Amino acid sequence: KTMSMLFFSQKVLRKIPGNWSFVIVTDRDDLDDQAYKEFTYAGVITEKHMRATGSTHLRQLLAEDHRYVFTLIQKFRTDKGEVHPVVSERDDVIVITDEAHRTQYDTLALNMRNALPNAGFLGFTGTPLIAGEERTREVFGDYVSVYNFADSAADHATVPLYYENRIPQLEIENPTFGDDLMAIVEEADLDEDQERQLGRVLGQQYELITRDDRLDAVARDIVDHFLGRGFAGKAMVVSIDKVTAVRTFDKVQRYWRERLERNEDALHNGSLTDEQIDLLEREIAFMRETDMAVVISQSQNEIAEMAERGLDIAVHRRRMVEENLEERFKNASDPFRLAFVCSMWTTGFDVPSLSTVYLDKPLRNHTLMQTITRANRVFPEKNNGLVVAYVDVFRNLQAALAIYAVGGAAGEMPVEEKGQLVDATREAIDDLRAFCLARDVDLEVLGRLSGFALVAAGKEAVEMLMVDDDERIAFTSRASLVNRLYKAILPDARANEFSRVRAVAKFLADGISANIEPANITRVMGRIEQLLDESVAAHEYLIPDSEAEALFDLGAVDWKGVEDVFKQGRPRTAAQRLRSLLSAKVAALVRLNPVRVDLVERFEKLVEDYNAGSMNVETFFQQLLDFSNALTQEEARSLAEGLDEEQLAIFDLLTRPAPELSENETAQVKHVAAELLEVLKRDKIVLDWRKEQATRASVRVAVEEILDRLPEAFTRPIYAQKCDVVYQHVFDSYWDDGRSIYTVAA
Repeated sequence: KTMSMLFFSQKVLRKIPGNWSFVIVTDRDDLDDQAYKEFTYAGVITEKHMRATGSTHLRQLLAEDHRYVFTLIQKFRTDKGEVHPVVSERDDVIVITDEAHRTQYDTLALNMRNALPNAGFLGFTGTPLIAGEERTREVFGDYVSVYNFADSAADHATVPLYYENRIPQLEIENPTFGDDLMAIVEEADLDEDQERQLGRVLGQQYELITRDDRLDAVARDIVDHFLGRGFAGKAMVVSIDKVTAVRTFDKVQRYWRERLERNEDALHNGSLTDEQIDLLEREIAFMRETDMAVVISQSQNEIAEMAERGLDIAVHRRRMVEENLEERFKNASDPFRLAFVCSMWTTGFDVPSLSTVYLDKPLRNHTLMQTITRANRVFPEKNNGLVVAYVDVFRNLQAALAIYAVGGAAGEMPVEEKGQLVDATREAIDDLRAFCLARDVDLEVLGRLSGFALVAAGKEAVEMLMVDDDERIAFTSRASLVNRLYKAILPDARANEFSRVRAVAKFLADGISANIEPANITRVMGRIEQLLDESVAAHEYLIPDSEAEALFDLGAVDWKGVEDVFKQGRPRTAAQRLRSLLSAKVAALVRLNPVRVDLVERFEKLVEDYNAGSMNVETFFQQLLDFSNALTQEEARSLAEGLDEEQLAIFDLLTRPAPELSENETAQVKHVAAELLEVLKRDKIVLDWRKEQATRASVRVAVEEILDRLPEAFTRPIYAQKCDVVYQHVFDSYWDDGRSIYTVAA
């Protein structure tokens, strides 16, 4: 939304004459901060102190002539009963509102319109209030543009969402319970009075949803489901109120400890296979590392009120105050993986690695949509988001999606029941089987093999699937889809149907990947064989290892391993492996010196000819070896020229192309290149130098002054062109934080 606001304002300035001003209005500090930073980073903010610090400052800014003003709508407040004065009668002011719903329909919104009576108003929102409270269109007019849930899923801007009903047996049968309960709890956050009102109004019905044995069943299932998932993303438990959030946390902790103790007892006392021991050790390590926390808003007398219910909120409040839990939860690698919330973090809180929402709170309309879409952000290896419902929200989910998701497209719900994943997996595996059979690779036969026989047959299958890039990509994309869908089904028992074929497909895909990643062949093949032993199991749960460390040193490549693979009758595997090593090396060399782009063109032409069938795999392999020798010579050229890599890059930019130079003039160019770098790094390239016009100009002047000492063979047109390319290289290669492409590569 923020970027759309930025693009809109800039387009108005380009297309429509006038002295336009834009007032960016949000209703939360974090949104105000985000909007201001996005506009600033885009370079459109040319004035300082354009964020209103209070009501008085806001009125001052609006009365003056500024291009952009950023404010919270709360800063349009007045004393009780006072009418907000007119601040500006200009008609070239456009108020752009983020999250155009509740705060835009009350007294503050009236005050804003009183302050700017002739302004235009444009609203952005992800969840307009429609059902039963049609206000967005009343206040802002008709929709200019609608981008709905289905659109974003089709564009892959978000991942698909699936829901799974896991309602405990202790379910409420009163057909009106949902409507009664949601009329109270659908607000974004219940304060103490509202929570007490909830208990009074609903009485026994509220007690049913929060009764102890029901929460026990929910907590036990959360532990089993969370640990059984295939994609180990972060998860959020949404409870009906603050008390229930703390109670659910305590119960999950209890069942977590019980499962950990059972695992440890089984590991030390049971008779297990090596595979079972490995999987059990992985889960134990994951459980010991995993952190959980309660995240709820603070209220008066909460310690005493929680204590009356036998709960200790102090320990949770201390963590919320002392730790940056929000930053930790957003960090995909942080072990804080399970958050227990009531209303906080259910709206306007993006965590791409969040894949599961455990919903134990009746919701409807925009609050339901806001909550479940916490799980639909795109993240690597995340096939979909999953909503696990412990209360019956299916009817309300359909109603909410009809409003917010499909825009009237009947019959196409973008949130589907989890059973659809099983059908999708079955179709993907059928497609993969057919693809492999057409290339004489039978996944069923491979699935019946084991040990060395499977490893040997797998290597032959990898060779058959690497005819060219199109064939390789076609297989790995299919295998990747099967793997993602399989992991999305877990821990559902229906995944057992696919486990064997999925494991074999993953083994073959990993075998192909091993010939693409730049690493020692023998070591990688060893890892693949180990992965095979670990993967062929009906009930697996693997925490993925970190990626193999990139290896760019051609001198350290196991060339004998490459040649051995070639001689063993797997020339495609060997050629692909060598190609990936050279691709990484070419990319590294070009990053250090843009003149080397001709190496990229030469390499791409070589690969293009092979994919087009212009040469067989043996010729391709030999030409790759020749190209490797050329890279080695290029890497040693800086020593031959008596320069380091940084100086060589400047020297090449000045001499490729260049006028014809004598030996003395060539030496003079080398001296100029070395001097320029010395001056720039010593005096000119300072912290944040690229952000300020003055520091950028200082660097540009230094480039022009020092390059003016080039030999006379550099005519003025050539000199001007060299100044441009050298300055651009410096700008691209030396960053604001003191680092450069050379320090990173070192």
